[in-house]
Amino acid sequence: MGKVAVGAAVVCAAAVCAAAALVVRHRMISSRKWSRAMAILKEFEEKCGTPIGKLRQVADAMNVEMHAGLASEGGSKLNMLISFVDNLPTGDEEGLYYALDLGGTNFRVLRVHLGGKDKGVIGQEFAEVSIPPHLMTGSSEALFDFIASALAKFVASEPEGFHPPHGRQRELGFTFSFPVGADVVGELTKSMEKIGLDMRVAALVNDTIGTLAGGRFYNQDVIAAVILGTGTNAAYVERAHAIPKWHGLIPKSGDMVINMEWGNFRSSHLSLTEYDLALDAESLNPGEQAFEKLISGMYLGEILRRVLLKMAKEADFFGDTVPPKLKVPFILRTPDMSAMHHDTTPDLKVVGNKLKDILEISNTSLKMRKIVVELCDNIATRGARLAAAGILGILKKLGRDTAKVGEKQKSVIALDGGLFEHYTKFRECLESTLKELLGEEAAETIVIEHANDGSGIGAALLAASHSQYLGVEES
Repeated sequence: MGKVAVGAAVVCAAAVCAAAALVVRHRMISSRKWSRAMAILKEFEEKCGTPIGKLRQVADAMNVEMHAGLASEGGSKLNMLISFVDNLPTGDEEGLYYALDLGGTNFRVLRVHLGGKDKGVIGQEFAEVSIPPHLMTGSSEALFDFIASALAKFVASEPEGFHPPHGRQRELGFTFSFPVGADVVGELTKSMEKIGLDMRVAALVNDTIGTLAGGRFYNQDVIAAVILGTGTNAAYVERAHAIPKWHGLIPKSGDMVINMEWGNFRSSHLSLTEYDLALDAESLNPGEQAFEKLISGMYLGEILRRVLLKMAKEADFFGDTVPPKLKVPFILRTPDMSAMHHDTTPDLKVVGNKLKDILEISNTSLKMRKIVVELCDNIATRGARLAAAGILGILKKLGRDTAKVGEKQKSVIALDGGLFEHYTKFRECLESTLKELLGEEAAETIVIEHANDGSGIGAALLAASHSQYLGVEES
């Protein structure tokens, strides 16, 4: 009996030892995996680093590329497109003007009533129109016929008081935010003539130039506009004589708006990680839009997904198997990343819910959620700081980056786009970084102003400032 008891005790002790060994082994494996996750985070954090010295190099590189792009066509990755917009609104504009904002699967028609310096914008009405899918893939003639017909309907619904004086055409600003291939003005004009709509396209612009015009109407100190939304771009006012590739007559204003197409900016000083390189290689436009892929809303959430996927694969961050949804490109959108980044609940409940709802990852620990927030912070901070460096590059080109003795004039940058408007931490980081780069004294002369929906009204304002009737007395 004693021998049996001893034997049982030995077996029991062995089982306990084995179980303890398993626990220890499991803990060691868990610890190793956690260490690997931490190593991935640390490496990403370091590669995303944007110390102030590096940002100054980015700004200098932007300035150099701007000069090169203005010197000759193809001289730079920055196209520095001459917009032929040489008259920005002054605030004195009066009368009725129209805007057509074409983008994606719909377009917007806008009518703006301007009352000059004293009254500003008296009123505005608009209509949103969806483009039928078959027209998206059909001929450009059919598409512009449809747009002209919608414009005619919009005009037909106007009260009599909105009719232009006898013998005058209605004038339209056309926002077309795609690379202009076909003669879109000619196409639209032909379609309007077909149905007897007497309307002239007075200005063809993209959304960034529209934002610049909208900003300038309300504030004459606006010198540049930046869009930070799904995509990104910048436009600014250049002195015509500082554009070597401009061979036309110097405009009366002496100014010319330049569409930078800054999303295509590239520099060895940009903080690139393995995830950015992979994203670029797998994109529809590899080697293009390097700056945009680091700072715009289209890509921030995707960068986060790629880092989490590596953690899941190499450190079993979400368990023994890689969550299938995490393998789907662009499943994590930047608004979702923003919601997680701004989570202030003690247990980071928003982060947990987003991971569960979008990626079908449940049972995440607080420790894991904190890492997700940290990754969001790294990605957004890098994007915002690089965008601020880009803005500094523009200010350098214009000689507005330093405070001048006795000069009180402000330089205003009009900013628009969903990323800037809705991602608070991104916006705050951009603004504080620009101040840090400029220094206290110069920062007092630079203002960042949110130009909400500047592009729509901006196109109508450009129709006004490029009206064929400027300086003509009304009969």
